[in-house]
Amino acid sequence: MSDQKPPKKKKVVVTTKKQPKTTNKSKATSKGSKKATKSSAARRQREKQNSKNAYRSELIISDQQLYLMLGGLGMIILGLILMSGGSMPDPTVWDEDIIYSPRRLTLAPILILAGMGLEIYAIFKGKSE
Repeated sequence: MSDQKPPKKKKVVVTTKKQPKTTNKSKATSKGSKKATKSSAARRQREKQNSKNAYRSELIISDQQLYLMLGGLGMIILGLILMSGGSMPDPTVWDEDIIYSPRRLTLAPILILAGMGLEIYAIFKGKSE
């Protein structure tokens, strides 16, 4: 047997030049009308896909604004939960300490107002990109 190695395979890369766009529609003759129709349909489909992708990639608000808005919503929900009443230990007894607790009268409204303030700040904050 010989120690000769098989020759290496060559890779061939073929590139095509893009044709410049022409606005003259008279070039599409009866022979090339099918080809022109296919290429224009493909071009319209590509443009439609690109416009969809461009719309999806550009949001109205930034990520930071979105996180601030979600934080404000969380603060508002937490304030409402803190303000909601619990049940009385005994239904026949009125306990003012449970109804008029500092948690319900002070902490919950402050938390709700702070959440609303954070929401307003997040909405009016400009994009920082």
